Amino acid sequence: MNEGHSTLRNPSVAVIGAGMTGILMAIRLREAGIDDITILEKADKVGGTWRENTYPGVACDVPAHMYTYSFKGNPEWEHRFAHGDEIQSYFEGVAAEYGVTEQVRFNEALEASHYRDGKWHLTTSKGSKLEVDFVVAATGILHHPAYPDIPGLDAFRGDKFHTARWNHDVSLAGKRVGIIGTGSTASQVISEISKSVGHLTVFQRTPQWIFSVDDKDYTERDKQRLRGNQKLMSKLSRRYAFLMRHTFSAAVTGNKLAHSIISWLTKRNLRKSVRDPELRAKLTPDYKVGCKRLIISGTFYEAIQRDNVALETAGIERISESGVVTSDGAEHELDVLILATGFHPFNFMRPMDLTGRDGVSIDQAWAKKVQAYRSLCVPGFPNFFLMLGPNTPIGNYSVIAMSEVQSRYVLKLIDNWRRGELETVEATEEAKVRYNEYLKAGMGKTVWVGGCQSWYLDPDGDPAMWPYSWDQWVKELEEPDLDHFHRRAPAEIVPLNPAEKAA
Repeated sequence: MNEGHSTLRNPSVAVIGAGMTGILMAIRLREAGIDDITILEKADKVGGTWRENTYPGVACDVPAHMYTYSFKGNPEWEHRFAHGDEIQSYFEGVAAEYGVTEQVRFNEALEASHYRDGKWHLTTSKGSKLEVDFVVAATGILHHPAYPDIPGLDAFRGDKFHTARWNHDVSLAGKRVGIIGTGSTASQVISEISKSVGHLTVFQRTPQWIFSVDDKDYTERDKQRLRGNQKLMSKLSRRYAFLMRHTFSAAVTGNKLAHSIISWLTKRNLRKSVRDPELRAKLTPDYKVGCKRLIISGTFYEAIQRDNVALETAGIERISESGVVTSDGAEHELDVLILATGFHPFNFMRPMDLTGRDGVSIDQAWAKKVQAYRSLCVPGFPNFFLMLGPNTPIGNYSVIAMSEVQSRYVLKLIDNWRRGELETVEATEEAKVRYNEYLKAGMGKTVWVGGCQSWYLDPDGDPAMWPYSWDQWVKELEEPDLDHFHRRAPAEIVPLNPAEKAA
């Protein structure tokens, strides 16, 4: 990116998290000639979500050859939709090959980050004190498990755990198992554990649309064709990306033809896959296809129709010592209770104690609305980047591709700082407001306003998604518009007033 590094300011950068995005940022920073990098990871190894989610059946719903870094294809994928252990191995391998692993400070979480005197002052869980120019929060999106607020949840005497905290010491073979939830994770778990449990009760609050795609197994011959052929792997990745952009991604962001095709295929899948009309009715959503995250599964409908599986649609009244009591008065006795109840999507880097200039905390900045400029920059927090922040197109594309686009944008902003074009990198409040007005203007044509409740919606009911095409998002992040950033030093910027602190 830069020539003549010696003429540039050399920043110190803290990368928070060593998951997919953190690994990528570390690699890109070093490529840009930035060597003063501290990587803090709360766990004992890299991998992020693929390290933490180890439940039976865990897999990615993006084709494997599209779910790789652009610079590092993987010829060894076993399945079209890579399984969790494969993905974890891939990230561990890339981190090791590019020297990231040796840079990571494992088992050390960032607890506090305060901006003052032009620097970020960090405190870690081990009591270490750090001072850096930039902080990159690569903390991920869905990593804070959400536990349901159900009376008596703590009373259950059997084994109980969240899917993101799977207890592998508990055998499910032959047992009476209940699972709360029918989202993406639940569909994978149900498909797998229904093969071995004694009886499985699925507690459904809202049915989901299921799109069926076969999970092709790659043969040794398939792998051999790709080994040593980065060009062919890149071509395969681009093919999948093209298909996703012009089908599902287009469908959810307003392309009526694409949405009609996806809807027809999805509804046809339900009609042909579920034989019993009563069960089919229970599994039929009353909202538009894509309003909630479309589940990619070729096995869920088969699993839900097994003789040892029961779908329960009555609401849950309470949890008893021995099972789940539903609103119809029935008690479903269980040995194991599994919570497939999702995550808190708007926590982002929180509960980190994050304080920007003028003593404004992130909780104050987001008191009314979780917003950012370009999903990355929060006014009042100079030299701070939130990767995969609000309104990143996480509902309709590959997260790796998003991180690659964002990392290039971040590196260009840091480059502006290195050359002295910006004293600090801080988006203006006006730029943030105008950007979010632009986002809101595009939401009306999307499926996310189709009358359903999903984790895509913020507490105000507004979709925290990207409402336009993927190509448009990429184009808009090609070059930073420096007019949207403060060009003066923080001391010269008008302090945030109390109203702005809560804005």
